[in-house]
Amino acid sequence: MKLSKYSQFAGIALAGTLALTACGSDQAVDPENQQAAGDVNCVDGGGTLDGAGASSQENAMAAWKASWEGACEGSVVQYDSVGSGAGREQFISGGVAFAGSDAALSEAETESATERCNGSEVANLPAYISPIAVAFNLDGIDSLDLTPEVIGQIFNQEITNWNDEAIADLNPDADLPDQEIVPVNRADESGTTENFVAYLSEAAGDAWPHEVSGNWPIEPVEAAQGSSGVVQAVEGGQGTITYVDASHVGELGTAAVGGGDEFVEYSPEAAAAIVDASDPRESNTENDHAIDLNYTTDEAGVYPIVLISYEIACMQYQDQQDADLVKSFLNYVVSEEGQQAAAEEAGSAPISQATRDKLLNTIEQISAGA
Repeated sequence: MKLSKYSQFAGIALAGTLALTACGSDQAVDPENQQAAGDVNCVDGGGTLDGAGASSQENAMAAWKASWEGACEGSVVQYDSVGSGAGREQFISGGVAFAGSDAALSEAETESATERCNGSEVANLPAYISPIAVAFNLDGIDSLDLTPEVIGQIFNQEITNWNDEAIADLNPDADLPDQEIVPVNRADESGTTENFVAYLSEAAGDAWPHEVSGNWPIEPVEAAQGSSGVVQAVEGGQGTITYVDASHVGELGTAAVGGGDEFVEYSPEAAAAIVDASDPRESNTENDHAIDLNYTTDEAGVYPIVLISYEIACMQYQDQQDADLVKSFLNYVVSEEGQQAAAEEAGSAPISQATRDKLLNTIEQISAGA
């Protein structure tokens, strides 16, 4: 299909929401936060683009969806927020044209995806960067200082009461209750889990003796499906605590995380700082942009628990319309306007211009072939 360029759009379908059945949530975009899409390469005649995956992206995806659909008449993106693992499975099986995932494809997944991608390379594009907040529901307490070791012991169910000496020593001014700690983890395979566990594995030492996986490694005290699900569980209890993409925190209390000689509260800027301190994954190919996060950096002002969520796409599709729609949508997602829309809607950290240039170069090479 031929691509045409639309510089502006007259209106935005703000009533459009995502298919977020797994999380039980419809995320509408706040009109006051809506970003204009600017110059967008739209597909003549439009079409429907199917994606699935990370629930961490649901708020950002709502903003991207509204702006792109508003700019590109007749174009629709349907993103099913089923979690990273399920999204990767649907992409590999050919059920969707792209996946959102809080973890890049593994070597084994890449082999399977190559066949699905018409024998072509598969691209992991880091388009969404956000802190993973350690969020809790504790009456009268909005913030706590926690070291990685204490966080590990809490989620490993070794520290089980909020007035435990290990927490009290870090927070001498907090009126900690004699109350049971109820950790809530993801019930589904999750890239947020994988990123959180990867952080604990590197930073918490013996306090977290488990292998890195997208599945929670121990018998849960309480578990829930998707990012919205764990937040609902924490909000519905007392003494509850979870890990979740920061865009979902709402009114919950949060932890400032110990790193180096300071405790750092989460923010987009502090999350972006760890990306700058990290290296590309060694196994990356030319159009693969996966990142190995440096969770143990002691640089000042760095929030160390960070989620990098990827858009996963084929470099070659069998269907020309799939290739054109993926190129059009992902070009907007990584654009300056798209990143700003996500930042205002979801509190994410916009990617740097250097990263944007690399991603745009890869997206431009997406094609269709027999």
